[in-house]
Amino acid sequence: MQDIETPQDPAPASAGHNQPPLSETASEARRRRTFAIIAHPDAGKTTLTEQLLLLGGAIQIAGQVRAKGERRRTRSDWMKIEQDRGISVATSVMTFEYAGQVFNLLDTPGHEDFSEDTYRTLSAVDAAVMVIDAAKGIEAQTRKLFEVCRLRDIPIVTFINKMDREAREPLELLDEIEKTLALDVTPATWPIGSGRQFAGVYDMAHSTLRLLGEGGERDEPVSGLDDTRIEALLGDEQALSLRESAEIAAVYPEFELEPFREGHLTPIYFGSALRGFGVKHLLDGLAKFAPPPSARRADTRVVQPEEEKLSGFVFKIQANTDLQHRDRVAFLRICSGKLKKGARLKQVRTGKSIPVNAPLFFFAKERQVAEEAWPGDVVGIANHGVLRIGDTLTDGEELNFRGVPSFAPEILRRVRLDDPMLAKKLRKALDQLADEGVVQVFRPRDGSQPVVGVVGQLQLDVLSSRLQAEYGVPVAFDNTSWSTMRWVSAEDRAVLDRFMLAAPSQVAEDHDDEAVAFFSSDWSRKRAEDEWPQLRFLALREQHGVESAA
Repeated sequence: MQDIETPQDPAPASAGHNQPPLSETASEARRRRTFAIIAHPDAGKTTLTEQLLLLGGAIQIAGQVRAKGERRRTRSDWMKIEQDRGISVATSVMTFEYAGQVFNLLDTPGHEDFSEDTYRTLSAVDAAVMVIDAAKGIEAQTRKLFEVCRLRDIPIVTFINKMDREAREPLELLDEIEKTLALDVTPATWPIGSGRQFAGVYDMAHSTLRLLGEGGERDEPVSGLDDTRIEALLGDEQALSLRESAEIAAVYPEFELEPFREGHLTPIYFGSALRGFGVKHLLDGLAKFAPPPSARRADTRVVQPEEEKLSGFVFKIQANTDLQHRDRVAFLRICSGKLKKGARLKQVRTGKSIPVNAPLFFFAKERQVAEEAWPGDVVGIANHGVLRIGDTLTDGEELNFRGVPSFAPEILRRVRLDDPMLAKKLRKALDQLADEGVVQVFRPRDGSQPVVGVVGQLQLDVLSSRLQAEYGVPVAFDNTSWSTMRWVSAEDRAVLDRFMLAAPSQVAEDHDDEAVAFFSSDWSRKRAEDEWPQLRFLALREQHGVESAA
């Protein structure tokens, strides 16, 4: 069967006995595994996250999205709306150690209305776990998130979840992954039955049965699929079924590290996150195969993780993780060098010096001061409105990491505030939530009420809930006549100024003071493009004004 015992980081071919030892930075970088979990809603992503944390020793009891009482308190879904609805709407960051490695787990929103937050999060990881419901297979949001991973060549480990419920045939699921995602697959484990007959999995590499029982899971080594002990452990019927299906699975390609790390091949693990079964196989696979931090391209050069000079970028802002202190925390992915508590870093966008007096490691809502952090780590920096999503921080070098975009929203609504006494409070709240990327906020040039832009209706629900719960500002949303928006730029600032003055009720500025235009239809947008050939109308732009084509 497949040999998946490939070394995770083979030494360079030129390495010899006289090679100098690794620097502390390079050594610590090699210990890091930074990954995200992607899935369609209800595939079991948050439950799997809790089980991974439990295995890593980070928590004592695994919360479940649909559990009750103490078990209901999941650590990754900590917002009230997440706990009420049983969904993930924000990216949580959790750090834990396992098997001598440091894992930075980024639990992304599952709902498609929060795809922009997920896209930004995927810019900060080196690998991803794709969770698939065994009964439903590849679903719409899974496909979308996979395509984002493919654009970035992110290696993917697949976990087929809910095998203890009614499930499709494993071979059918693998065939669908191959055909739908154009991705080679290799089974690392193979299920023994499904639903009520789910008895465990067969570990392909180690010729071991991992069986599900009353007291949890246990390993039973066998010499191979022809070992007669399998009948004694499973019974004749289930043993025959396992042999037949596992032998057919032998047609799949053997695991190879290089195609996996290039994003062309995914190892498949089967299990049940709800019962914590198969999760250890998955985590062992991540520890063994997921890549350590890799080189990152910036605007001036490629940055290597083992470099001694520190660099990193902000991919997320989170406000009010501590409601009593109204805090704002910037999530920084370290790309190179060592971050020490008390360091001062250069914010390249503004040239300002940013103090990092108490960098934080996160455990969802909880936090711990980090004395030091290394390439691959995600740390939090207390932020009072200075840092923005997409900012690069360095020891002093002038470079900017790219790949943290903004997308034109699909829904535009005016914010209605019934109590004018709360107008100043509303403005501050919207500024903070725009910093986070929860919504996009536009301020019309004609002085009318702010316009918010979102991908889906659920984002408006979250915005309303958070404005009420965190800021004490109840709002409603009114429809607009606009169906789309574009960022507007020009080489000649005078041309842009004339455009903005021509129709002040149709133009605005975004949170970064960039010019935007609203359109009632695609026809009106195309007409503007024809009438103003010196302008660029952009549906996608890099953070802080570095533009991309529409």
